[in-house]
Amino acid sequence: MTLLESARAVADADDDGAIDWDAVADAAKAATDPGDIALSEREAEAYAADVRAARERIQEVSGAEFDVPDTVEIQNRHHWVDANVETFRRVFEPLDRRPSLLPGVTRAVNTATTAGALAFVARNVLGQYDPILLAEGSHCLYFVHPNIVRVADDLGVPFPRFRRWIAFHEVTHAAEFGAAPWLSAYLGDRLEEGVAALSRGRMERRAFEDLNLAMTAVEGYAELLMDETFDDEYADLRKKLDARRRGGGPLTRLLRRVLGFKLKREQYERGRAFFDAVATERGLAGASRVWESPDNLPTDRELEDPTRWLARISPQ
Repeated sequence: MTLLESARAVADADDDGAIDWDAVADAAKAATDPGDIALSEREAEAYAADVRAARERIQEVSGAEFDVPDTVEIQNRHHWVDANVETFRRVFEPLDRRPSLLPGVTRAVNTATTAGALAFVARNVLGQYDPILLAEGSHCLYFVHPNIVRVADDLGVPFPRFRRWIAFHEVTHAAEFGAAPWLSAYLGDRLEEGVAALSRGRMERRAFEDLNLAMTAVEGYAELLMDETFDDEYADLRKKLDARRRGGGPLTRLLRRVLGFKLKREQYERGRAFFDAVATERGLAGASRVWESPDNLPTDRELEDPTRWLARISPQ
């Protein structure tokens, strides 16, 4: 698997749509070492045990009723690419209907760009719970084992402890979507609206702004819930992971900015600051009111000034 093979896969793209998704998968995997997932039965069970422990603890602390996903998979990087390519193919299908003056050139550029993005993320993603970017009809939880092993080693954190941290983080997202049955459809509708507008040659800024605000709430609340529920000392983990989100060499930082990782970090930080302020005033129960309805999501101004949100949602 080499970069040459990756380039060849893009050059051989022959789909009629805006992106040749089969070539995307081939190119992304050719540029990425899959990593080892040869786990013993005991090691595989440890993942499941962490998920169960996270569910029990989060339900106990938050009072939220939710189930863990139907599917919990331990993946290598190629598995993750395949799972996400199928989802992206579905989500971005409207773009295939948009005419292009230079369809062959556009398809090659789109295919190469998407493959490069997926390859980069596949080498860095640790876990994933995202109902929009997963198969319809069943939520899934993925652990990318080779990346968790590598990052635990890079951070100098014992692997079992780091694996448990990732499990808790992903299960907090399951808790959010369990507490807010409307959330998955809300995010999906905004994404589909934005992509449909792009297929017609225009930018629907409101749809993407709404999506960003909602994801800021999702990530910020998850950070708060993690700190309330993780059953071990976490200050060192939090410090090391925050440094990792900001770190990397110049090329890595550029790629993160281009691929939206800077936005993701801002979602974590901005959302966490908002929920810290709300929880200080009204506790976890007060912060959890955000999931009662879409109308309770914070606006951009309320994220900057949580007292506005409290005055609107939970006046005293």
